[in-house]
Amino acid sequence: MKCDKKAMLLYAVTDRAWVGTLSLYQQVELALKNGATCVQLREKELDGDAFLAEATALAKLCKEYGVPFIVNDNVEIAIKSGADGIHVGQEDMLAADVRARVGDGMIVGVSAHTVDEALEAVKNGADYLGLGAVFSTSTKSDVDVMPFETLRAICSAVDVPTVAIGGISGENILKLSGSGVDGVAVVSAIFGATDPGAATAALRTLAEKLVDGRE
Repeated sequence: MKCDKKAMLLYAVTDRAWVGTLSLYQQVELALKNGATCVQLREKELDGDAFLAEATALAKLCKEYGVPFIVNDNVEIAIKSGADGIHVGQEDMLAADVRARVGDGMIVGVSAHTVDEALEAVKNGADYLGLGAVFSTSTKSDVDVMPFETLRAICSAVDVPTVAIGGISGENILKLSGSGVDGVAVVSAIFGATDPGAATAALRTLAEKLVDGRE
């Protein structure tokens, strides 16, 4: 399944750390209402049954908004919940193995940090690439920041959609101008915001400016 690059424009990645006044479901719905073009469920805390229930509910919600729903890492949950896709990192299951498990009907996203990793992922069936961390990030402490030149080189080397991730906010998103990315993936800039809806709307405007002016 080919991934529409427009779905990468504003890719919202969940994080349970900021669940409080609003539930995760409510946060995601506010993001969808205000311009998120893709949602990834990243879940490290829940047990299998709770994870599946949450994924199934969010898959249905995203379908109502016509937005792809991606599960991070867990292929079984992605399949059982009816997700549109699965995203894996370099330390997780190989892209070729993921593709063999899910077939051609599901989107497969892969994290890449070098041109070689990106080309290998595409060769093995990746439909899009997550590239980063492009800025320092509080959500992953063990990730090196990707030089801008590497980001640009990967975008030039591959023919699948690319999304930048890592520490992206309204203050720095336009620093990615000229890199060639098709969009940005954000975590705390949406889910850590007091008003996730307003934050999403502002980021959507900036993401459109970034992509429209990338040539």
